[in-house]
Amino acid sequence: MPTEATPLSAAGARRSPEVLTGSGAVLRTLEHLGITDVFGLPGGAIIPFYDELMASTSIRHILVRHEQGAGHAAEGYASSSGKVGVAIATSGPGATNLVTAIADAYMDSVPFIAITGQVFSTLMGTDAFQEADIVGITMPITKHSFLVTKPEDVPATLAAAHLIATTGRPGPVLVDITKDAQQKSAPYVWPPKLDLPGYRPVTKAHGKQITAAAQLLAESARPVLYVGGGVIRSGASAELLAFAEATGAPVVTTLMARGAFPDSHAQHLGMPGMHGTVPAVLGLQESDLIIALGARFDDRVTGKVDDFAPHAKVVHVDIDPAEISKIRYADVPIVGDAKEVLVDLVAAWADVPADQRASTADWWAHLNQLLEDFPLGYTEPTDGLLAPQAIIKRIGEMTGPEGVFASGVGQHQMWSAQFIQYERPNAWLNSGGAGTMGYSVPAAMGAKVAQPDRVVWAIDGDGCFQMTNQELATCVINDIPIKVAVINNSSLGMVRQWQTLFYDGRHSFTDLQTGHGTRRVPDFVKLADAYGALGIRVEKPEEVDAAIQLALDTNDRPVVIDFVVSRDSMVWPMVPQGIGNSSIQYARDLAPTWDDEDADMTGEPA
Repeated sequence: MPTEATPLSAAGARRSPEVLTGSGAVLRTLEHLGITDVFGLPGGAIIPFYDELMASTSIRHILVRHEQGAGHAAEGYASSSGKVGVAIATSGPGATNLVTAIADAYMDSVPFIAITGQVFSTLMGTDAFQEADIVGITMPITKHSFLVTKPEDVPATLAAAHLIATTGRPGPVLVDITKDAQQKSAPYVWPPKLDLPGYRPVTKAHGKQITAAAQLLAESARPVLYVGGGVIRSGASAELLAFAEATGAPVVTTLMARGAFPDSHAQHLGMPGMHGTVPAVLGLQESDLIIALGARFDDRVTGKVDDFAPHAKVVHVDIDPAEISKIRYADVPIVGDAKEVLVDLVAAWADVPADQRASTADWWAHLNQLLEDFPLGYTEPTDGLLAPQAIIKRIGEMTGPEGVFASGVGQHQMWSAQFIQYERPNAWLNSGGAGTMGYSVPAAMGAKVAQPDRVVWAIDGDGCFQMTNQELATCVINDIPIKVAVINNSSLGMVRQWQTLFYDGRHSFTDLQTGHGTRRVPDFVKLADAYGALGIRVEKPEEVDAAIQLALDTNDRPVVIDFVVSRDSMVWPMVPQGIGNSSIQYARDLAPTWDDEDADMTGEPA
C-alpha cells in the first residue's frame, strides 16, 4: 500500500522516497505529528536541526534564556491545552538543564517530548566536549529514553516518542540524536512502522471490577470520590460530574486535580491533604469507602499512611497498574482510563436498584456541618502589611474562571490552590509531585503560547521568581503578555513557616532581602522595567484592585506586580508531616496539641 512518502505516480510507478538529512527528518516528522510550537536553545550538537528549523513556516520556535525554562514552558503548554509539549536542547549541560523539567513532567504525568543533540556517535564514551549520557541520566524519570545514531531511524523514533508520551499515563519521553545522525541523509519514509513490544496501555476496565465497585458504593454510607490529576489528564471532567451527580457522593480534588470538578458544586468538599480544607481532609479520614480516580495516595494527601482512613475500603482506578495498591491496598483494583471507567461506572450504578443503595443522609449532614464550621479563611496580618491570601483571591475573582493560573512552589502555591475558585480543568498549573521552584514563569509562558486568547497569570514567590525570571526576556521579545504576581514576603515562606512552627522560630537562611524594610535586592519593579515589562509595586490594600485591573488591561507586554506582603502570614489548615490527618490544625490557635511521640517534625517542606 503506498504511503504519503511513496505515492503512485499517474503512470503507476512507485515514486522513490524523498532523501532527507536526519535533521530534516526531525523537522518533517514534527510537522507530520502536528507539532506547531517548540521551546528551545541551540548549541553545537543540535545546530544541524536548528539550521533546518530556521526555514520552517509551520513550526514556531521560541528561543528561551535557559533550558529549564524550555522544559517548564513545554509543560505549561501541554498542561493548559492537553497537547504534547516539546523542548529542544543541545548536548551536555544543555541536556542536563532539562532534567529538572523532565523529572517534573514525570511526577505530574505531563505529555512532553525532550529532543536533545548528542556528540558524534564516534565520540560517545570518550568524555568528548559537552558530552553527557543523557539517556542514562533520564532513564528513571522518563517513560522512555531513545538514542538515535542513524538518520533512517528518526521518523519511527519520534513517532514512537509521541505515542508513548501521549497514551496510557502521559509523561515525558527523551529523544537524543547524535550530530552525525542529524547530518547524514537517508530515505524519509512516512508513516513509519512502529514496533513497541510490551507497550500496551489498558484503557478499558474489566466488567467484573466495575460491577464490584458499584456494589461497594451501594453498600457505603460514607463514600468519598478522591479525584486526582489523572482525571484531568484523561479529559474526564464531564464524566466525573455525571458520576458524582448520579451517586450523590462527596468529591475532593487534589492539588493536581483542582478544576477537575467545579469548586462551586454543592458536592465539592475542597482540596484534601497537608493544606487541604477540614471537610475534605476529615471526609476522607472518616469515610467507609474511597473511590480513588487517577490519584496515587501521595504522602501529602494521606499524612501518616498507617492512620489514613482506617475504616475505608478502597476502589482504586488508575491507568498505571503500578500505582494500584502501591501505597494503600485496593479492595477493588480497576486498571483503565478514567474517562472510560467513569462511563462504565455510571452505567453500573444505574443498574443498582434504588432500594439497595445505602442512605448517605447522615454522612452529608456531618459533612455540611464541617463545611459550615470550618470555611477557608485567613487572619489579617498585624504588621500592617498586605494579606497574601486576599491578593490571590482578588486575582482569581477579577480574572474569572476562564483564566489560567500557574504557580510556583511554597506558600503562594497553597494559597493559590485554596483561594482561587476553579470551575474548569486545565486552569490550574503547578508543580505538584516534584515541587519545583521556578516552574511558574516559564509554565505561564508556555500556557499563553498554547492558549493565546486566555488571561494567563504566573503567581510566584519572591524566591521562585528569582530562579527563572530571565524568561521575561523571552516573553517580551516573542510578544507573550503574561501577568506575574510576585507574592513578596521577602523570604522562603514555606520553609520559614516550618521554622516558626517546628524549630522554635530559628529562621536559618530564609531571608531574601526583597521586601518590606529590606534593601530590595533585586528591586522587582526595576527588574521588570529592565526587561521591557510593566513593573508595578503594591503596598497598600487600596492599591490592589487597580494594579490587577491594569495588568488585565495591559496586553502589549508582560506585567510584573510586586505585592509586598507580610512575612508572618501562614498557610492554614495544616497537617504536620508524620501525623495522622485526624490531627488537622484549622488555624494556629485552633488545633489539637502536636505531641505525638511518633510524629516526624523534622521533615522538609515542599
